[in-house]
Amino acid sequence: MQYLNLFSTIKLSSLLNTREGETKLGQAVKLADPSLNLTTNLVQAKSNGVRFAIIGIGEDIGPRANLGRGGATDAFDSAMGQFLNLQSNRFLTGEQCLVLGQIDTQDLQLPASANANSLRNNVEQLDQRVIQLLTKVFCAGLEPIVIGGGHNNAYGLLMAAKGAFKRPVAAVNMDPHSDFRPKEGRHSGNGFSYAAASGALGYYHVLGLHELKNSETTLEQLKAFGGHWHSMQQIWVRRELSLETALKSIAKSLNNTQLPVAIELDLDAITNMPSSASTAAGVPLLDALFYVSYIAKHCPAAYLHLAEAAPSCHVSGAPAGHRETGQSISELIYSYISGRINAL
Repeated sequence: MQYLNLFSTIKLSSLLNTREGETKLGQAVKLADPSLNLTTNLVQAKSNGVRFAIIGIGEDIGPRANLGRGGATDAFDSAMGQFLNLQSNRFLTGEQCLVLGQIDTQDLQLPASANANSLRNNVEQLDQRVIQLLTKVFCAGLEPIVIGGGHNNAYGLLMAAKGAFKRPVAAVNMDPHSDFRPKEGRHSGNGFSYAAASGALGYYHVLGLHELKNSETTLEQLKAFGGHWHSMQQIWVRRELSLETALKSIAKSLNNTQLPVAIELDLDAITNMPSSASTAAGVPLLDALFYVSYIAKHCPAAYLHLAEAAPSCHVSGAPAGHRETGQSISELIYSYISGRINAL
C-alpha cells in the first residue's frame, strides 16, 4: 500500500504484554490484511463492526518548517505501546478499532541543516499523502484517530474530510496557537489558514489560545475569517468563565453549522507535555480529556487529531517521554471513543 506502513502482527506482538486471565485491547483490535488493498481492508473492517481507524504520522518536518524544534516523530509507537496494553472489558472491547499503521514519511525527512524552503516543499508532499489516505478512510465510513507529527497535518485531514463529505468542516482546536499564520509556504503554523483558503474549513474555534503567543497579524487574519476563540487566560488564569461553560457554547456553535466536526488537539496545550513547543503554563491533562470527551459526545465528530507530541523532548529523557506521551495519548483516545459511543 503506497505510503502506508501497515501495523503488523509482529509489531503488535512486540508491544503487547499479555497476562493469564486478562484480555488486553491489543488482543481484540483489528489489523489490516497485507494481502488486500487498502479500500478492501477498510470496507471489510466497516462491515465487521469497526468504527475507528487509528493512524500515525511520524514526522517533524512541519514543526521544523515553522522554525520550531523537531522530535514529533514517534508519538504513535509510544501511544500504541500503552493503549494496546489497556484492558479489554465492558467499557471498551477494542473490536471497534482498526489499528491501521503509519503514513510513510521516511523519504520526506530532512537533516537538521535543511532550510525552511526545502522543509516546506516536503510538507506539501506530505499533505498529498494525508489527503489520499484519509479520503479513503472517510469514504469507508470510519472515524480516523490520527496521532503524531506536526499540526501541519490538520490541513490534509480537513481537505480529505471536505472531499469525502462534499462540504466544509467545522473545527475546534485546543491549542495555545491558532495555527492561522500567513500562507508563506506549508508548515505546522498555518494548516488552518490554508484549509480556510481552500474552502475546507467552514467554521473555526480555538480553545485555550494563549493571548501572547499569536501575532497581531495572525489574530487579524483569524478575525477576518470569522474565527472564534476562548483564551487560556480567560478560563484558566482569570477564571472569567468555566471550561464547561465554554464547551457548552462551543458545542452549540459547532452544531449550528450543521457541518461535520473536527476535534483537534495540539499536545503542547497541555502543561509540561513533551512536544515541539512545550509549556509550563498550560491546560491540565484532565481538562484536555474533558474537552475531547465533551465535544465527541455532543457533536457529530468526524475525527480526532492529536498533534505535536515529541517524546524525545521530555526533560527527563526519551524513556520518560515515551511513558508520559503514551499514557496521555491513550487516555485521549479512550476519551474520544467513549464520547462517540455514548454520543447524544
